[in-house]
Amino acid sequence: MPKDNAVTTNFKHVKFAVQAKKFDVALQLFETGALRAEMRARASTPPAGLEEATRAALRANDGVEVERQLMIFFAALARDLALEADRQLAEPGGTPERRAATGRKFLEAIWRYYNLVDFAIAMRDNKTSVAVRLAFDEAETYAKPVTAAAAPVDPTKIRQPLQRIAQALSALIETSSTPARRDS
Repeated sequence: MPKDNAVTTNFKHVKFAVQAKKFDVALQLFETGALRAEMRARASTPPAGLEEATRAALRANDGVEVERQLMIFFAALARDLALEADRQLAEPGGTPERRAATGRKFLEAIWRYYNLVDFAIAMRDNKTSVAVRLAFDEAETYAKPVTAAAAPVDPTKIRQPLQRIAQALSALIETSSTPARRDS
């Protein structure tokens, strides 16, 4: 299990406060925490407006909308990491073992963020959740360290599942960026 960083820790605090219906506490944690700082740092990267939408949902005591905004944000973080991993693994040079190690580091980071919102994703779009988990498992298989009996590592094989992760999360972000009507 990947270790938490300041963003994931702040997310958990905000999430627990929202679940306890302590929206004032959640808003304060959001306003002063690493989660909002990361949203601001990525404000130029789609989807736009996450910080404002998250704040508005917290002020409106709308736990479902807070969860949706945070799901979109962490899906975007995981997508961006998958795209960057694919880009780096496409670059020539380095030993296969070194490139596989790079793939493992990216997979750990992707999972750190994706795992936080997998349940929320599965509740909204089970096919995407399954597709991401299957692609992640496949990528992990290709990134495993070489043992004496195993075939040599081919880090280029990691790229296809990373691309599928990025595509699935991009589609999820696009479809989730418009709130569903609750009164229908």
